Amino acid sequence: MFWRRRLPHWVPEDSIVFVTWRLAGTLPQPPPGTSDPGKAFLNEDRQLDRTADGPHWLKIPQIAAMVEDALLHGEQTRQAYDLHAWAIMPNHVHLVLQPCHKLPEIMPWLKTSTSVRANRLLRSTEPFWAREYYDHWIRNRRELRSIITYVEENPVNAELVLSPELWPWSSARKTTGDNFAGVTA
Repeated sequence: MFWRRRLPHWVPEDSIVFVTWRLAGTLPQPPPGTSDPGKAFLNEDRQLDRTADGPHWLKIPQIAAMVEDALLHGEQTRQAYDLHAWAIMPNHVHLVLQPCHKLPEIMPWLKTSTSVRANRLLRSTEPFWAREYYDHWIRNRRELRSIITYVEENPVNAELVLSPELWPWSSARKTTGDNFAGVTA
């Protein structure tokens, strides 16, 4: 399935996907351009990890817990995807999932349901999430391992904790390290 907004999106059926989205207003200036989308993503992610600018609503435990609950609800109750890893950072979210429904149906549900509840808590009517999200379909088991490590180590790399399992809003604290058991990617 292919679709385009600001970024092109292509998610082959039955693939595992790495998705990142951020709070509205977190990157006022786009990072310096590059022709390699992977490098552009890494530059933007590093900028998100280090910026003091913009909102950091996901630092609020009530909001981070609500986003985590929505992620788990999407897997367990809605059965919209199988979760492999996630990290809720102060201003963005990383997610590794295998969709059971189309990603363009999953993401609006996740972002809308969490933004409505977050804005209620914040007593705000401003946009909560940035409109666009980044996605990358994972091509093999080695890449899956690498991306799960990247996601779960993100709080360490952002210097928020000393070890991944210490970050309260991540799959790293809930798993034994084999959160891709049974994956055939």
